[in-house]
Amino acid sequence: MIELVEQSAVLQGFIDKWLAVQPQQRVALVFVDGRRYPGHVALAALEQELLGAAYGIREPQVAVAKLGWWAEELSGAAASGGRHPLTQVLFDDERAHALPAERWLAPVLAAMAQLEQGTAADYPAQLAAAMPLHGALAALETAWWYGAEASADRAARVATLNHLLFALLRLEQDAERDRLALPMARLARHGLSRAQLRQSGAARQQAVKAQLDDLLASWDEADAQAGPLSVFRALESHHGRRLARRAAVAGDALAALQAGQPRSGLATTLQAWQAARAWQRQRR
Repeated sequence: MIELVEQSAVLQGFIDKWLAVQPQQRVALVFVDGRRYPGHVALAALEQELLGAAYGIREPQVAVAKLGWWAEELSGAAASGGRHPLTQVLFDDERAHALPAERWLAPVLAAMAQLEQGTAADYPAQLAAAMPLHGALAALETAWWYGAEASADRAARVATLNHLLFALLRLEQDAERDRLALPMARLARHGLSRAQLRQSGAARQQAVKAQLDDLLASWDEADAQAGPLSVFRALESHHGRRLARRAAVAGDALAALQAGQPRSGLATTLQAWQAARAWQRQRR
């Protein structure tokens, strides 16, 4: 009994890490009960673990080691049932065994491939560079929620856009990293140096607003793409898009991004309810 309690506490720790990054998902959990759909929640927490390794570790060799462990774990989980608490929950579900091993490995391999990426040349190149990892995560998630035949095109696009928005929010903190949140063409157009990315000013405001305008235009384009969204992805996209719109008209766009917006309330609850209704109509 003690062992089961300890395992539950460890699992909850990984879920809490996901919720710390996306606190609005607490509203979604009202409609996606983790007791009935433990794999859905575990998959979201697994995505956060992989993204944390891909973007949150500054030493490339440490990131490679952690992602290598995940590659070994996910490639053998179908046979072993997994060692990690999240993997164990996922591979206790027949959905995990129905998916090919390549689908599980794709996000890890894409995360490894992008570790050495520098700053993209322009906005289209930035989208293209981020798509393999976030597209692979979206493909895995869509197959889990809706079946292998469901299109992940829309989910891949909004997952990528949410990543680029989060990267933009961290513009000041990541000003010395090889990969910047603003592409080179945008930095050159506004005459911004790395040092100036940490300082509020007209040039930075214009560059951040231009990036937000491109992101919002891409979000509009995503609406025309095929495929369903998981409840979690739909709420993440709704939250990110609202935040981008609000920041785009603010006097200090970056400050508005960093301030965020309420993660609960009627609008968030309504969006989660609508996403849950759409899922129930289409789910496997």
